[in-house]
Amino acid sequence: MTPIERATIIHYHRHRIREQGVGSLHALGWRAPASQHGRFEAISRAADFAQASVLDVGCGTGDLSAFLARRHAGLHYLGIDQVVEFIDCARERHGARPRTAFAVADFTHAALPQADFVVACGTLNYRSADPAFVFDSIDRLYAASRRALIFNLLDAAVFPEHPLLVGRDIAEVEAHCRTLSDDLGTVRDYADDDVTLVLRRRPDLPGASAGR
Repeated sequence: MTPIERATIIHYHRHRIREQGVGSLHALGWRAPASQHGRFEAISRAADFAQASVLDVGCGTGDLSAFLARRHAGLHYLGIDQVVEFIDCARERHGARPRTAFAVADFTHAALPQADFVVACGTLNYRSADPAFVFDSIDRLYAASRRALIFNLLDAAVFPEHPLLVGRDIAEVEAHCRTLSDDLGTVRDYADDDVTLVLRRRPDLPGASAGR
Protein backbone atom coordinates (compact mmCIF):
# COMPACT_ATOMS: atom_id res chain seq x y z
CA MET A 1 0.00 0.00 0.00
CA THR A 2 1.41 3.36 -1.06
CA PRO A 3 1.75 6.42 1.21
CA ILE A 4 -1.03 8.09 -0.80
CA GLU A 5 -3.34 5.12 -0.26
CA ARG A 6 -2.62 5.14 3.48
CA ALA A 7 -3.21 8.90 3.64
CA THR A 8 -6.52 8.45 1.80
CA ILE A 9 -7.71 5.94 4.41
CA ILE A 10 -6.74 8.23 7.29
CA HIS A 11 -8.43 11.22 5.59
CA TYR A 12 -11.60 9.16 5.08
CA HIS A 13 -11.85 8.32 8.77
CA ARG A 14 -10.90 11.82 9.94
CA HIS A 15 -13.61 13.29 7.73
CA ARG A 16 -16.14 10.98 9.39
CA ILE A 17 -14.75 11.84 12.83
CA ARG A 18 -15.38 15.52 12.13
CA GLU A 19 -18.93 14.74 10.99
CA GLN A 20 -20.04 12.32 13.71
CA GLY A 21 -17.40 12.21 16.44
CA VAL A 22 -14.50 9.86 17.05
CA GLY A 23 -16.52 7.41 19.15
CA SER A 24 -19.26 6.86 16.57
CA LEU A 25 -19.72 3.74 14.48
CA HIS A 26 -19.96 6.09 11.48
CA ALA A 27 -16.37 7.22 12.03
CA LEU A 28 -15.22 3.61 11.89
CA GLY A 29 -17.13 2.95 8.69
CA TRP A 30 -19.75 0.59 10.12
CA ARG A 31 -23.16 0.73 8.48
CA ALA A 32 -25.05 -0.13 11.67
CA PRO A 33 -24.51 -1.69 15.12
CA ALA A 34 -25.76 -5.03 13.79
CA SER A 35 -23.04 -5.02 11.14
CA GLN A 36 -20.32 -4.62 13.77
CA HIS A 37 -21.91 -7.12 16.15
CA GLY A 38 -22.24 -9.82 13.48
CA ARG A 39 -18.57 -9.61 12.55
CA PHE A 40 -17.46 -9.53 16.19
CA GLU A 41 -19.64 -12.55 16.97
CA ALA A 42 -18.12 -14.50 14.06
CA ILE A 43 -14.62 -13.72 15.36
CA SER A 44 -15.54 -14.65 18.93
CA ARG A 45 -16.96 -18.01 17.83
CA ALA A 46 -13.89 -18.80 15.72
CA ALA A 47 -11.63 -19.76 18.64
CA ASP A 48 -11.31 -20.08 22.40
CA PHE A 49 -9.56 -16.86 23.39
CA ALA A 50 -9.54 -17.63 27.13
CA GLN A 51 -6.11 -16.92 28.66
CA ALA A 52 -4.80 -16.23 25.14
CA SER A 53 -3.03 -13.22 23.65
CA VAL A 54 -4.71 -11.31 20.81
CA LEU A 55 -3.21 -8.80 18.39
CA ASP A 56 -6.06 -6.79 16.87
CA VAL A 57 -4.77 -5.15 13.68
CA GLY A 58 -6.74 -2.08 12.66
CA CYS A 59 -8.52 -2.03 16.03
CA GLY A 60 -10.29 1.31 15.60
CA THR A 61 -11.65 2.44 18.96
CA GLY A 62 -10.99 -0.96 20.53
CA ASP A 63 -14.55 -2.19 20.79
CA LEU A 64 -13.54 -5.76 19.95
CA SER A 65 -11.44 -5.85 23.13
CA ALA A 66 -14.54 -5.40 25.30
CA PHE A 67 -16.59 -7.81 23.19
CA LEU A 68 -14.03 -10.59 23.55
CA ALA A 69 -13.28 -9.87 27.22
CA ARG A 70 -16.95 -10.40 28.10
CA ARG A 71 -16.87 -13.85 26.52
CA HIS A 72 -13.32 -15.14 27.14
CA ALA A 73 -11.72 -14.95 30.58
CA GLY A 74 -8.12 -13.88 31.02
CA LEU A 75 -7.74 -12.32 27.57
CA HIS A 76 -4.44 -10.51 26.84
CA TYR A 77 -5.20 -7.90 24.17
CA LEU A 78 -3.12 -5.46 22.12
CA GLY A 79 -4.85 -3.27 19.55
CA ILE A 80 -3.02 -1.26 16.90
CA ASP A 81 -4.32 1.31 14.41
CA GLN A 82 -2.77 4.01 12.23
CA VAL A 83 -5.44 6.60 13.11
CA VAL A 84 -4.21 8.42 16.22
CA GLU A 85 -7.68 9.65 17.15
CA PHE A 86 -8.99 6.08 17.27
CA ILE A 87 -6.19 4.94 19.56
CA ASP A 88 -6.74 7.90 21.89
CA CYS A 89 -10.44 6.99 22.08
CA ALA A 90 -9.65 3.29 22.60
CA ARG A 91 -7.34 4.08 25.51
CA GLU A 92 -9.99 6.27 27.10
CA ARG A 93 -12.75 3.69 26.63
CA HIS A 94 -10.94 0.44 27.30
CA GLY A 95 -7.38 1.15 28.40
CA ALA A 96 -8.12 0.62 32.11
CA ARG A 97 -9.13 -3.01 31.55
CA PRO A 98 -6.48 -5.45 32.82
CA ARG A 99 -4.15 -6.95 30.21
CA THR A 100 -5.35 -4.44 27.57
CA ALA A 101 -3.16 -2.04 25.61
CA PHE A 102 -3.31 0.08 22.46
CA ALA A 103 -0.62 1.53 20.17
CA VAL A 104 -0.45 3.69 17.06
CA ALA A 105 1.07 1.60 14.27
CA ASP A 106 0.70 0.76 10.59
CA PHE A 107 0.67 -3.02 10.35
CA THR A 108 2.15 -2.99 6.84
CA HIS A 109 5.43 -1.56 8.17
CA ALA A 110 5.56 -2.00 11.95
CA ALA A 111 7.34 -4.90 13.60
CA LEU A 112 4.43 -7.03 14.79
CA PRO A 113 4.64 -8.79 18.15
CA GLN A 114 3.80 -12.48 18.29
CA ALA A 115 0.36 -13.34 19.63
CA ASP A 116 -1.67 -16.50 19.95
CA PHE A 117 -4.35 -15.01 17.72
CA VAL A 118 -4.00 -12.21 15.19
CA VAL A 119 -7.30 -10.60 14.24
CA ALA A 120 -8.00 -8.24 11.33
CA CYS A 121 -11.61 -7.02 11.26
CA GLY A 122 -12.19 -4.95 8.13
CA THR A 123 -8.50 -4.13 7.83
CA LEU A 124 -7.97 -5.85 4.47
CA ASN A 125 -10.99 -4.31 2.75
CA TYR A 126 -9.32 -1.11 1.55
CA ARG A 127 -8.39 -0.64 -2.09
CA SER A 128 -4.76 -0.83 -3.15
CA ALA A 129 -3.11 -0.55 -6.54
CA ASP A 130 -0.90 -3.45 -5.52
CA PRO A 131 -2.68 -6.66 -6.60
CA ALA A 132 -0.66 -8.61 -4.03
CA PHE A 133 -1.67 -6.40 -1.09
CA VAL A 134 -4.18 -8.78 0.45
CA PHE A 135 -1.93 -11.83 -0.01
CA ASP A 136 1.17 -10.10 1.35
CA SER A 137 -0.87 -8.86 4.30
CA ILE A 138 -2.17 -12.36 5.06
CA ASP A 139 1.40 -13.70 4.98
CA ARG A 140 2.61 -10.96 7.31
CA LEU A 141 -0.22 -11.34 9.81
CA TYR A 142 -0.12 -15.14 9.78
CA ALA A 143 3.61 -15.01 10.55
CA ALA A 144 2.81 -13.08 13.75
CA SER A 145 0.27 -15.67 14.94
CA ARG A 146 1.06 -18.65 17.14
CA ARG A 147 -2.34 -20.35 16.91
CA ALA A 148 -4.43 -18.69 14.18
CA LEU A 149 -5.03 -15.68 11.98
CA ILE A 150 -8.71 -14.63 11.95
CA PHE A 151 -9.80 -12.03 9.41
CA ASN A 152 -12.82 -10.97 7.42
CA LEU A 153 -13.21 -9.82 3.84
CA LEU A 154 -15.91 -8.31 1.71
CA ASP A 155 -17.09 -10.81 -0.91
CA ALA A 156 -16.55 -9.55 -4.48
CA ALA A 157 -19.46 -11.69 -5.68
CA VAL A 158 -21.85 -9.55 -3.63
CA PHE A 159 -20.19 -6.30 -2.58
CA PRO A 160 -20.92 -3.40 -5.00
CA GLU A 161 -18.41 -0.96 -6.47
CA HIS A 162 -17.07 1.43 -3.83
CA PRO A 163 -14.47 4.24 -4.07
CA LEU A 164 -12.45 3.14 -1.03
CA LEU A 165 -13.41 -0.44 -0.19
CA VAL A 166 -13.18 -3.51 -2.38
CA GLY A 167 -14.52 -7.04 -2.33
CA ARG A 168 -12.15 -9.97 -2.75
CA ASP A 169 -12.39 -13.21 -4.71
CA ILE A 170 -12.93 -15.46 -1.68
CA ALA A 171 -11.99 -18.67 -3.49
CA GLU A 172 -8.72 -17.09 -4.60
CA VAL A 173 -7.95 -15.95 -1.04
CA GLU A 174 -8.81 -19.39 0.34
CA ALA A 175 -6.41 -20.98 -2.14
CA HIS A 176 -3.64 -18.65 -1.02
CA CYS A 177 -4.35 -19.39 2.64
CA ARG A 178 -4.01 -23.12 2.00
CA THR A 179 -0.43 -22.55 0.83
CA LEU A 180 0.25 -21.50 4.43
CA SER A 181 -1.85 -24.08 6.29
CA ASP A 182 -4.40 -26.70 5.30
CA ASP A 183 -6.43 -25.97 8.46
CA LEU A 184 -8.71 -23.26 7.12
CA GLY A 185 -12.24 -22.44 8.24
CA THR A 186 -14.71 -20.17 6.46
CA VAL A 187 -17.69 -18.53 8.20
CA ARG A 188 -20.49 -17.08 6.06
CA ASP A 189 -23.59 -17.16 8.28
CA TYR A 190 -23.60 -13.61 9.67
CA ALA A 191 -23.75 -11.23 6.66
CA ASP A 192 -24.61 -11.31 2.97
CA ASP A 193 -21.43 -9.59 1.78
CA ASP A 194 -18.80 -10.53 4.37
CA VAL A 195 -16.79 -13.70 5.04
CA THR A 196 -14.58 -14.58 8.00
CA LEU A 197 -11.57 -16.84 7.43
CA VAL A 198 -9.84 -18.73 10.24
CA LEU A 199 -6.32 -19.83 9.28
CA ARG A 200 -5.05 -22.12 12.03
CA ARG A 201 -1.59 -23.46 12.68
CA ARG A 202 -1.15 -27.17 13.13
CA PRO A 203 0.41 -27.97 16.56
CA ASP A 204 3.52 -29.39 14.91
CA LEU A 205 4.14 -26.39 12.62
CA PRO A 206 6.90 -23.86 13.40
CA GLY A 207 5.60 -21.03 15.58
CA ALA A 208 2.62 -23.00 16.84
CA SER A 209 1.87 -22.91 20.55
CA ALA A 210 -0.75 -24.32 22.85
CA GLY A 211 -1.08 -20.94 24.56
CA ARG A 212 0.87 -18.06 25.98
